[in-house]
Amino acid sequence: MKRVLVKVCIVAAVAGVVFAGSSFGQRRTPTPAKPVLKPIIFAVLNDGQLLEPIAHVENGKLSEPVGGGDENSLIQKFNAAYYAPKSSYRLIFGGANAGTVTVDSSDAAVDCGPNLAKATTSSTKAKLKGKLMAIATNAPAGKGAFGVRRPPTWPERNEIDALVRAEFAKNTVEVKKLDYHNLTALDLNNDKKAEFVGSFWAENDPKSRTLLFFAAERDTDGKLAIVHSDLRTIKEDEVMNGEITSLDEGVYHELLLDVFDYDRDGTAEIFTYVQAFEGAGFNVYKRLGGKWNKVYEFSNYHCGF
Repeated sequence: MKRVLVKVCIVAAVAGVVFAGSSFGQRRTPTPAKPVLKPIIFAVLNDGQLLEPIAHVENGKLSEPVGGGDENSLIQKFNAAYYAPKSSYRLIFGGANAGTVTVDSSDAAVDCGPNLAKATTSSTKAKLKGKLMAIATNAPAGKGAFGVRRPPTWPERNEIDALVRAEFAKNTVEVKKLDYHNLTALDLNNDKKAEFVGSFWAENDPKSRTLLFFAAERDTDGKLAIVHSDLRTIKEDEVMNGEITSLDEGVYHELLLDVFDYDRDGTAEIFTYVQAFEGAGFNVYKRLGGKWNKVYEFSNYHCGF
């Protein structure tokens, strides 16, 4: 009888070990790894309350993200990956970290801007308002100590005004009224010398405007000069809503978002934003061979007018 009991105990003990080992193995089954997301750069708009994608960053190059006009299944995947509630990105202002932008919500089912997200910006350095915008990213920071972004001094402003008027005159544009949306001093290569990015316009007559986006910097002799210029004249019948005064509010103008050294070569690139009636355009400028060249552009569809 004792031998039978011993055998029963041994069998029960072995079964317990097997069961325990089975349970332990189940607990240790690894969960599938989350896919590695490409670093991304966003525009921070609407007084810091809106994120709009500009570009992915990979191996020092920019590539297009999912657009608002893409298939909804792609937008849903993008939103799930990048707009999970409480997802956080670094706020970039003057090319340097200046706070955080946290995702509040997104909705891939909306008609206008399904690949946008509502967000909250926290910063002690940047007070985003109106046309004072920024970018946000999870991409690695560039080399160098960036962080300069300020209005021009009055002497600098006077120099810029003279350059702008000369640029209009060179292109035979009669300036009856000159105005601007923004003019910003930056340090793009950490040489302690300010570069300037500006968006001006001339009112030629009541039915047309000439828009000027430019970058200016000083040469080795300290003389300030425009080194990149994009000048366009737009007539009222070319405006989608038929009202030329929409341009005075900022529509169709190319405006500074901020700068960021995405390729980590020590010189920050310039990121800009163009508001339109059916979406937004984004451009990126890189210094190549002593000149600022457009190296990337992306149009994000929102909805019909």
